[in-house]
Amino acid sequence: MSSHNWTQSFEEYTQKLLNKKKTPGAILALAQDGELVYHHSFGYSDVEHKTAITLDTVFGIGSCTKSFACAAIMHLQDAGKLSVHDPVVKYLPEFRTPDAEKTKQISIHHFMTHTTGLPPLPALSISLKRSFEADLHMREVVEQMKEVNPIDTYEELMEFIASQPFDLLGEPGDEFSYSNDAYALLGAIIERVSGKSFEAYLKESILEPSGMTDSVFHLEELQGNTDIATLYSCRGTGDDKEVFASPAPWDAPPMRAAGFLKSTARDLLKYLEIFRTQGLVGQTRILSATSSEQMLKPFVEISQGHFYGYGFLVRTDYHGATLVEHGGNIKGVSAQIFLIPEQGITGAVLSNIVEAPLPSIMEECLNGYQSRPVQARAIVYQKQELSADHANQYVGNFATLEGNRITISYEDGALLLNEDDNAPLFLRHIGEDSFVFKKEGQEITIRFIRNREGHVIRVLRGLRQLTKSE
Repeated sequence: MSSHNWTQSFEEYTQKLLNKKKTPGAILALAQDGELVYHHSFGYSDVEHKTAITLDTVFGIGSCTKSFACAAIMHLQDAGKLSVHDPVVKYLPEFRTPDAEKTKQISIHHFMTHTTGLPPLPALSISLKRSFEADLHMREVVEQMKEVNPIDTYEELMEFIASQPFDLLGEPGDEFSYSNDAYALLGAIIERVSGKSFEAYLKESILEPSGMTDSVFHLEELQGNTDIATLYSCRGTGDDKEVFASPAPWDAPPMRAAGFLKSTARDLLKYLEIFRTQGLVGQTRILSATSSEQMLKPFVEISQGHFYGYGFLVRTDYHGATLVEHGGNIKGVSAQIFLIPEQGITGAVLSNIVEAPLPSIMEECLNGYQSRPVQARAIVYQKQELSADHANQYVGNFATLEGNRITISYEDGALLLNEDDNAPLFLRHIGEDSFVFKKEGQEITIRFIRNREGHVIRVLRGLRQLTKSE
């Protein structure tokens, strides 16, 4: 392990970052060749009681759950019970989209790589309605949704998708757009193929054999364990940001495969062993070597050097190596899991508030551990010239049925991204229809999509495709 110097500077830098974001608590754990080499906690599991965070403190992990759903699918494939190339309708005949022919071509692989062609839909928030009703801090949202029927089952989710007014983004396999709905329905496939609930099959096939004793969907399963992070929410932004305890956890039964597992830093390091060791945790084989390696393949390119595998983001040139990662965010939850397979590095970062700066913390830790400057970047984007005529092709309003909205404007020779009523963000041109902007210390890419006639029709922002208004 590297010298003490990097840990001290990393901890000081991270604490300042977390303080700036008013983050209640966080923990980072790093392992080398399966052995824990560093961990550090910041802040508290419960601020009011000044409860320390440990390697065994239970946090939500949000969309980090997605790779677990894929691991369960691969487990079924290893058992000969399905193939990732099977059409989804083989197991979910009720699954429908507005294009019947394309629907028949959508495979489990397309679900796992977010390449179904489904645009972002509002099913997640509707599936959360019952949780919103039990959450004192969501009264305004509940009032807005009073005429909306909640989605409680896989069957209701498929009915909802079939009822929505959308066009598929393209042929199955052609267009990447992050889909909680597709991942939710992986749970339905697992249930129908295994004859068990998704939660039960995941526990039996992945969690228990990996020794993940504190990883559950329901806190009641922890049987009296009190080392559970208090959930926090916030109001306002910047200096006006107010953070407060909001202990009512959210749940969406048909969406559990997309993001509702709870776990600990210690358990997540066990899980990542599956992918460091080609399918093993200790002496126990969880997946075949082929299946574990397949999950890390860069199947679909999202942006320069960034790809999606099965439930993992894959960066193919991260300081000369491969960084496999995934984040998760939902109320009271931020999570980041990562590994560099060829270097034997695995790690996890967890926090008890949404949108904590965990990707930055992950990269700072890896930089320090590998003797790079704290803020070293894996990709240095080269700015390209952008004429006014070219820039104006991107101007417009973009939105999803899920509720995301952005505006692209061109002012005083600069292309700007406007979202969330915050200050506009400057877009730096880095390639054909591709741009990068800085937000909270991270460089984030954005890519515009054109139709066959060459007109800009959508934009890929935050892993989701937003459609341009007419």
